Amino acid sequence: MPPLTHDRPAKLPFVVLVLAAGTFLMGTTEFVIAGLLPEIADDLQVSVSQAGLLITAFAAGMIVGTPVMAIATLRLPRRFTLVLALVVFSLGHVVAALSSSIALVLVARVVTALATGAFWCVGAVVAMTAAGPAGTSRALGLLLGGMTLANVAGVPLGSWLGQVSDWRGPFWVLAALSAGGAAVIGRFIPDEERSERRSVRAEFTALRQGRVWLVLSATALLLGGILATYTYISPLLTERAGIPTWGVPLVLTGYGLGALLGTTIGGRTGDRRPLATLITAAAASTVVLFSLVFLSTSPVATVVLVTVMGVTGFAAAPVLGALVMRFAGSAPTLASALASSASNVGIAIGSAVAGIALLSSLRQAGPPLVGAVAAALTLVPLTALALMRPTRATTTPPPPAAPHHVVEPGGRGAAIRTDPCGEATERSCS
Repeated sequence: MPPLTHDRPAKLPFVVLVLAAGTFLMGTTEFVIAGLLPEIADDLQVSVSQAGLLITAFAAGMIVGTPVMAIATLRLPRRFTLVLALVVFSLGHVVAALSSSIALVLVARVVTALATGAFWCVGAVVAMTAAGPAGTSRALGLLLGGMTLANVAGVPLGSWLGQVSDWRGPFWVLAALSAGGAAVIGRFIPDEERSERRSVRAEFTALRQGRVWLVLSATALLLGGILATYTYISPLLTERAGIPTWGVPLVLTGYGLGALLGTTIGGRTGDRRPLATLITAAAASTVVLFSLVFLSTSPVATVVLVTVMGVTGFAAAPVLGALVMRFAGSAPTLASALASSASNVGIAIGSAVAGIALLSSLRQAGPPLVGAVAAALTLVPLTALALMRPTRATTTPPPPAAPHHVVEPGGRGAAIRTDPCGEATERSCS
């Protein structure tokens, strides 16, 4: 398949690194709760399962809130939206840290999730625009790398801090860091062009493109399958592979490092050969997950496969994000938000099915089998995407700073169509 661009890869702008630092904070707050549930339950005088609703509330806020916040903030300046999101994020942590009521902490978590959704969908568009056509996948890879690094470093550090002080300690630290992040974002994110107009109607019109829904389907299937397996990785490691409990964090660190490597690889290869990268990642993930079903009785094989699972699964993530925004043309904000929602929907459904499989006769081999089937099904929308011919160009392509798109005939209000190569050409990408 031809590259997305023939431009030579350039160094990513500093603003992308600043945005990645923001996603690191938000990734940390999403997952750090898992390591603090006993402490939170004891302090708030609720059961561990009730405290676990703090994770569910955040996920629900991301699924529903991300597209809602994308539309609600559409006509606001993007720099203002990013700063506002970090300020609300900070205040949400302050409220949670001061609260002695599980209900109030739940509300704070939902509000924090809404701020996270707003930051992600707007930040992804800002990073893609700043990086230009030659670096969109790399820019999104760096943003996802911030989320992944949160699992490798932020979550363990937050859990440790919560254990040596109390569970409120990490919340205070995240509140302070996000407040500082708001000041940095306000300083380094450039002003928008005043001539830029964003229309709610255009955002919904962009969703008429079949390619957008194919990419969203692939996102839900592949990331849902990988993270459904990851949800139940602990019993697989300890009960099936025979790895001691103290070794589980080390294996999960290997998975996190693999995911970080995967986002880097996907970001670098996805700009040149997006569909080839996606199909390879989906096929490799299928093989790895099926292998995990049969080889997970071996500790060595399990450790290797779990690490490789992080690489293959997350290599696709930045490419999926870049393609869904390219196919949305000049209205990428809602599409970016739906990509985040699609991954969370996939995780929610995949984890539920994997939980049922865990209770079946398959036992610990059930979740990776569910993940393998989901990864294999990802090849269906990706194959359909590869077989779709690009649209004929009828107008001059936009400036390099914007996503590549062409306008179909139809006059005013014509639909925006983007080819899988990101170029206004007639050649096929397959």
